[in-house]
Amino acid sequence: MAKWRLATATLRRQLQSQSPTISAFKDPTKSLSAAAHHCSHSYSTAQTDDSRGKWLTLPPFSPTIDGTAVGKDLLSDGDSVKASTDNSKTTALRWILRCRPDLPRTLVQKLFRLRQVRREMCLSVDGDELLQRSQLKRVAAKESLNVGDRIYLPLSVDNDTPPTPPAKKESFQCSEEERKFVCSLVLYKDPAIIVLNKPHGLAVQGGSGIKTSIDELAATCLTFDKSESPRLVHRLDRDCSGLLVLARTQTAATVLHSIFREKTCGASAYGVKKNIKSLKRKYMALVIGCPRRQKGQISAPLRKVVVDDGKSDRITVNDNGELVSTQHAITEYKVIESSPHGYTWLELRPLTGRKHQLRVHCAEVLGTPILGDYKYGWQAHKAREPFVSSETTPTKPSSSPFGLDLDGGDVSSKQPHLHLHSKQIDLPNISQLLEKMQVSSDSGISDLDSLKFDAPLPSHMQLSFNLLKSRVETCEKN
Repeated sequence: MAKWRLATATLRRQLQSQSPTISAFKDPTKSLSAAAHHCSHSYSTAQTDDSRGKWLTLPPFSPTIDGTAVGKDLLSDGDSVKASTDNSKTTALRWILRCRPDLPRTLVQKLFRLRQVRREMCLSVDGDELLQRSQLKRVAAKESLNVGDRIYLPLSVDNDTPPTPPAKKESFQCSEEERKFVCSLVLYKDPAIIVLNKPHGLAVQGGSGIKTSIDELAATCLTFDKSESPRLVHRLDRDCSGLLVLARTQTAATVLHSIFREKTCGASAYGVKKNIKSLKRKYMALVIGCPRRQKGQISAPLRKVVVDDGKSDRITVNDNGELVSTQHAITEYKVIESSPHGYTWLELRPLTGRKHQLRVHCAEVLGTPILGDYKYGWQAHKAREPFVSSETTPTKPSSSPFGLDLDGGDVSSKQPHLHLHSKQIDLPNISQLLEKMQVSSDSGISDLDSLKFDAPLPSHMQLSFNLLKSRVETCEKN
């Protein structure tokens, strides 16, 4: 009883002085401190009466959202999303590495071996936060943490940590004009995602022979108020234009990866699992020729073949019945408008997300290759004659950022650009969902908003649309 009174008096004095000190763990009655009342999300130093001196305090443990499970729930038929927060999977070692990524893993493991890591457990006592802290105890690397537990490290870890390596040098320097150009591509931004209208000719990801990519540009120009760089969650071909979604956090990236992956896995040759909360994409393409039917669904598996003695590869429809290395691919198509000059505007809806899926399905299944697709429609382009119009006037090429060819390339050009554009995307509101899940781990999605994006056509496709439309109108008048 005397000890309890002493603890109460000590606690009262600490609250009055608002002292951030943490009492020694030798006396359990002094383990209640004002510092335990504050839930900081950055590590701090704490003075103790112990001979070991100061300690580094990590943020209280909070379970993270399982983005993969969330993505699966969004595409299921249920009305709720459950955050998978398996605390048993988060050990003291993993929490330290997550909170302090600057600390080498070997150093943290050494601290555990030397028994220099402490844990302050959060005990539920009538919901009173001030009475939920236990005394500091040694903790093993593989011990699981409970919600609210704190980890303490010796202050010497900062001295033992090797100097932070210099920041990764940019592979290129963006001028102010180039930064403005990249920022002008942003159609939408919230705490979870960024949506871009990618121009023709700009690669999404770096690689051999690629000097500039969206991945690098986003890290340089599109971080905004975030400390981490935006992450790619899906791909567009280099010559394809249109909507590209980037995730602004690791959790959002995991959720979106799962949505795109589950969308593909949920579609098969035997049916398509549709859900109002699922991902929906719509492309617009100008093809050479006209499909036999006005609309339909293409279900043709794809496989990769190596050509040119292994120097390159291409995707083709697997029509020999072999199941080795094949991927099912489904595309819905609809004719928007046909031109008497041998061109057709198509609306394409990919129900799966395979490499070059739309291009191969148009060229090999419909027999109408996309204009500007020389990889899968070379023969059609050899026989094609450039569209001639009295309205076409030669334009002087302008200087475009990053060497992009943003002029010409329309249907009247000898070498037109690829006429494939990611026009519309419907997505669940990931930012709203993650915000709700911070409050409740079992969140309803019946009232979850859907985000709908529409990207205007690039200049070469818009010009082609205008030229073909004007030619049709001229023919009708005559």
